[in-house]
Amino acid sequence: MSTKSQIRREQLRDKLVEAAESRIGRDGLSDLRARDLAKDAGCALGAIYNVFDDLNAIVMAVNGRTFRRLGQAVGTSFDGSEPPVQRLIVMSTAYLRFADGNTNLWRALFDLKMADDEAVPDWYRDALKGLFSYIAEPVGQLFPDLDRVELDLMTRALFSSVHGIVTLGLENRISGVPPEQIEKMITQVLSRIGNS
Repeated sequence: MSTKSQIRREQLRDKLVEAAESRIGRDGLSDLRARDLAKDAGCALGAIYNVFDDLNAIVMAVNGRTFRRLGQAVGTSFDGSEPPVQRLIVMSTAYLRFADGNTNLWRALFDLKMADDEAVPDWYRDALKGLFSYIAEPVGQLFPDLDRVELDLMTRALFSSVHGIVTLGLENRISGVPPEQIEKMITQVLSRIGNS
């Protein structure tokens, strides 16, 4: 049974994560400040550190929620009856649409700076593995002769390719690719995989 103190602590934790998610979504990760979160959550600045070790821990909690939403967007984008290349294209389109519709939260997944000796939490790795598992299935169908290590490498390579196209595409001024062409670029790249 939870004590009143534990309940208040959990409620504050939820308020802080929601406030951080809202601020990151609106203003981006670089503008996130503990003082602003304390104000949003209606608590003292020091109370934050009774619930979280630091600001990164709050961002990790937000990123966990974002990863779940991203996984759901990608995981529900296909029905499994598609040929492997088409499924990769459909999932990549869902990834692009999620990134475009939630740009600041999506960027926070990859922009969070962690100390070299700081361990990445298991749940974070599991969320990424879940995303990769969607990709690995059609890749395995396309390349049935790959062993597990090679399949993992190919899966990560394809994710990195699509992620790079999406990242540069959303930074139109850098890539020079109009947003409406990003989906076409992804389709062109992935369509070649089935012909290799």
